Amino acid sequence: MQGFRTELENPLVEKDIIELEQKIRLFREGKMDEEKFRSLRLARGVYGQRQPGVQMVRIKLPYGKMTLAQWKRIAAVSDEYSTGNLHLTTRQDIQIHFVSLDRTPELWAELERDEITIREACGNTVRNITASDTTGIDPEEPFDVTPYAHAMFDYFLRKPLCQEMGRKFKIAFSNTEKDTAFTFMHDLGAIARIRTVEGREQRGFKIVIGGGLGAQPHLAITTHEFLEADLLIPYLEGVLRVFDRHGERNSRHKARIKFLIQKIGIETFNQLVAEEQLALTHQRYSVDSSEFEVHSSQSGVYSSQTVTEPDHLGYELWKRTNLFRQKQEGYFAVYVRVPNGNISSGTSRRLIEKLEGVIADDIRVTINQGLQFRFVKPGDLPYVYQVLDAEGLAAPGFGSVADITSCPGTDTCNLGISNSTGTALALSEVIEEVFPELVFNKEISIKISGCMNSCGQHSMASIGFHGSSLKAKGQVVPALQVLVGGAVRGSGEACIADKVIKVPSKRAPLVLISLLNDYKEKAVEGESFADYSRRNGEPYYYELLKPLASLEELKEEEFIDWGQEAKFSTAIGVGECAGVMIDLVSTLILEAEEKIAAARECLAGGQWADSIYNAYSAQVHSAKALLLQQGVHCNTQIGILNDFDRHFTEKGLYKANSSFKQEMLRMNEQAPTGEFATSYLDQALAFIAFSKNIRESLVSAGN
Repeated sequence: MQGFRTELENPLVEKDIIELEQKIRLFREGKMDEEKFRSLRLARGVYGQRQPGVQMVRIKLPYGKMTLAQWKRIAAVSDEYSTGNLHLTTRQDIQIHFVSLDRTPELWAELERDEITIREACGNTVRNITASDTTGIDPEEPFDVTPYAHAMFDYFLRKPLCQEMGRKFKIAFSNTEKDTAFTFMHDLGAIARIRTVEGREQRGFKIVIGGGLGAQPHLAITTHEFLEADLLIPYLEGVLRVFDRHGERNSRHKARIKFLIQKIGIETFNQLVAEEQLALTHQRYSVDSSEFEVHSSQSGVYSSQTVTEPDHLGYELWKRTNLFRQKQEGYFAVYVRVPNGNISSGTSRRLIEKLEGVIADDIRVTINQGLQFRFVKPGDLPYVYQVLDAEGLAAPGFGSVADITSCPGTDTCNLGISNSTGTALALSEVIEEVFPELVFNKEISIKISGCMNSCGQHSMASIGFHGSSLKAKGQVVPALQVLVGGAVRGSGEACIADKVIKVPSKRAPLVLISLLNDYKEKAVEGESFADYSRRNGEPYYYELLKPLASLEELKEEEFIDWGQEAKFSTAIGVGECAGVMIDLVSTLILEAEEKIAAARECLAGGQWADSIYNAYSAQVHSAKALLLQQGVHCNTQIGILNDFDRHFTEKGLYKANSSFKQEMLRMNEQAPTGEFATSYLDQALAFIAFSKNIRESLVSAGN
């Protein structure tokens, strides 16, 4: 770490990286609890892999944007610390795999030289904020949502209230009612809208909340048909405060905000959010969009490349399926299909070298694991095609049936059950060879996940698959759960796909052929696949696919998964390094002291709301430590406040106030001022001192 600490210009980033290196060392020495270390590591983008001893590092790219310099930096980092592969994700991130844990601080520092972060790319934090890839260039958009997505990313990065939530929180912005960012499947989604007030246009968003996929898909609920743009960030801060305080923390399977809303109801949830209003950092938060607008208008000035226009069908198909006419007259966006989202660092560098000056310095990773190049002149299209074709990236049909989404699955993920990437390639071949006309069809989607958790978004696909297994003849068969009928309806509305049947993985191509032939032969003229599949329903598809699910006559090859040579097994990969378990109560007390230090730092910097929230968190940690020492386990922060009063205040062990809970929640009853932040910090210091004393007395008494 010594070689680069002073080279970073941002002291906050440098502090983060130094802290990561220190925590890794403590973990290696057995001085940090494994679960605590995992939480800290994940919040810094470092994720365990299926393979022992190595990590996946997730690079956070707000709304999928990177400059050419950033792309080049990521490629170089992948070469130095990883395998030279860049994996584009459905959340517009880039992941690199097989990284040594001990080298992650150094890797992070290298990325930050071009202002690329891995902070809060994983863990129980606000994850990468995604957005429609056409935002800023779409003729149909009310306005560019890029400034608002960027402001939200910037505002909540390192925000104290969302560092250790019960679960992750995902956000998406759609720039039109088509909802191309799939807001309905997010914890919070925002769809751009404009209304006229007293003759003036006002920007705002339709807000949906509580969506999610995973093993239990749930569509988001509309909370606002129109929320003024200046109220968006304060509203989200209120939502996160409620989620942090009331959300489940013990059972990961019930910890997303969708489960909290199901438990208490949307009306109660909305009321709790309203009660946070006074304590917010800002009552309104204006976003300056002028910087982004200037970049958009100036980014298309390039020298033209002279190349003879290709005279073959491949080029014509590519132009018909992979181009988007921008609202800026005379320019196109070019889309690139990237199979399984994997692109090498070598290919990346060659594309950068050959396309710089021909495309804008604004590359977008798309939510279907592809790339978008902006501001391409019509005369440069033949040249761009030639460059892509030389790298094997000029396949037509971006966003079509043939452009299949898949997560890494058993290639690297601990949770993967069966192979998703090999299946995706096999199904793509089926489309190109058996149904070539579907290269123009962008209504039907095929998505694959390695397990039920839906990283490949199978739950919202027209035809979805997720990894599973079956038992037959005393052996385990790699299998896929088939889902049919997912669809995007627009304006935050959607249909979740129905689970139909499990089939051996090697029969996936036959499943796809059967489903598409059935639609081709029996659908009413003009009927979409979405409408056709919803009309038929799950029982119909179960009977259609039942013959393909039979395990009576299995071939030897069906016991081997796609892309593998050995027989299939459901063994889960070893991902995390072991650490020596230490006293959890002591760890909580230590964390409380760290929160106090952070509260002091925020107070000194005039960040009143953040200081108050750190002081609040310190007291929650301390109260939880004392409750655990008494054998009391709580699954929410509000539960900790209630239980502390029950086990300490009511029994006379805590006498500072008549109610610990009421004293703690004073933070919601007053605006965040310097005076109140100082008073609240004093309260927290007194409670920490009390906690240490009471703990020592309990230990002495043998409790």
